[in-house]
Amino acid sequence: MSPTGAGAQSPRVVLVGPPGSGKSTTARLLAGLLGVDLRDTDTDIEVTAGKAIAEIFVDDGEPHFRALEREAVTTALAVHEGVLALGGGAVLDTLSQAALEAYTHDGGAVVFLDVSLTHVAPRVGFNQARPLLLGNPRAKWASLMEARRPVYERIATHRVDTDAKTAAQVAREIHEALVRPTPPEDPS
Repeated sequence: MSPTGAGAQSPRVVLVGPPGSGKSTTARLLAGLLGVDLRDTDTDIEVTAGKAIAEIFVDDGEPHFRALEREAVTTALAVHEGVLALGGGAVLDTLSQAALEAYTHDGGAVVFLDVSLTHVAPRVGFNQARPLLLGNPRAKWASLMEARRPVYERIATHRVDTDAKTAAQVAREIHEALVRPTPPEDPS
C-alpha cells in the first residue's frame, strides 16, 4: 500500500467491503491513528438527500440512490485527503470503478474489508436499516457478496480478513501496512 496516497488531493486510503465488514468504524479508528479526517460516502449521500439511505430507497428508488452514490464517490476521491469509507455497493458502478482504478493506478490504497456470513450476522443483525437485505437477509447478503466479491478483489490493493477481529485490530493492521509498506518480492 502506498504510504502517501495517490496524489495531493486524494484519500490516504479507501475502505471497501460488504455491509457489516466494519468499514465505518474501522475508518473512524484508522483516521485517528493516521491523524487525518474521515469521510464516509453513505453520510455524504444522507446529507445531500436530507434523509436516511433506507428512506431514499423507499421514496426515490435504488437507481436514484446509486446516482447519488456515484457522485459522492467521485467527489470524495477528487477532494478528500484522509480516510474514505465507501458504501458496500459503491464499487458496482462502472464510473466509480473507473475512478477507483485511476486512484490505485496513481498509487492509492484501496483496502477490501472481507468478512464471512458467520461473522457478519451478529454485526449487522440484518436490520431494517439495510434495504437491500430485506426479506431473507442471510440469503440476500450471501448473494450480494457473491456478486460483489470479484469487484472488491479487482479494485483492492490490499485485503484484510475482519473475521474474529475488532475494528481496532483491523485499523491497526491497515495502519501498519500504510506506515510500513510491504517490500517488493525478490524476483530471483
